[in-house]
Amino acid sequence: MHISEGVLSGPVLAAGMGAAAVGVAAGIRKLDADDVPRAALLSAAFFVASLVHVPVGPASVHLVLNGLVGLILGWAAFPAILTGLVLQAVLFSHGGITVLGVNLLTMAVPAVACGLAFRPLVRGEGAVSFAAAFACGFLSVLFAAVLAGAFLVLSDENFLEAAGGLLAANLPVMVIEGFVTGFLARFLVKIQPEILGAQKEKPSPKKANG
Repeated sequence: MHISEGVLSGPVLAAGMGAAAVGVAAGIRKLDADDVPRAALLSAAFFVASLVHVPVGPASVHLVLNGLVGLILGWAAFPAILTGLVLQAVLFSHGGITVLGVNLLTMAVPAVACGLAFRPLVRGEGAVSFAAAFACGFLSVLFAAVLAGAFLVLSDENFLEAAGGLLAANLPVMVIEGFVTGFLARFLVKIQPEILGAQKEKPSPKKANG
């Protein structure tokens, strides 16, 4: 869902850079030293997820995993996603340098918002936990597509049709992201719940005989 170079207007690019810088600064403040390896791993996952992408007008469609990144990292998703975007731009020309700010906002704002909103429910049990994780993955991509379309339209109203096409093209991705995020989040809650701020379940004490 990267917006390409040369598509957006100067004011939109400048505003995107400024807002993204604020988000990155907030994310770095929230990133503890112990969280750096986890952030690096998620940044790598975000990077790899985009290797298979399909161009759609001035943008592209691919797996994102931003919902999962937001669930685990919260505000620290900003620097983690930024690292992935820089590597994608430099190594594979996905997006570009001048659009880094806008592309970061497109991916990270939904990641942080959905991650923080659904994390308490994901920490729970059973169907509610899976449904919350699914919603986090689904809505993170939905909101990212809406933001990307909004940036396109703000630059040029002629991009309105392209923005609608981008949203429609990402519908299958939203569903896939929902299931991927759901299964991975449930797996993490079971084997390492502290990643999501939950506590491991303690076995019930056996009742004393007699």
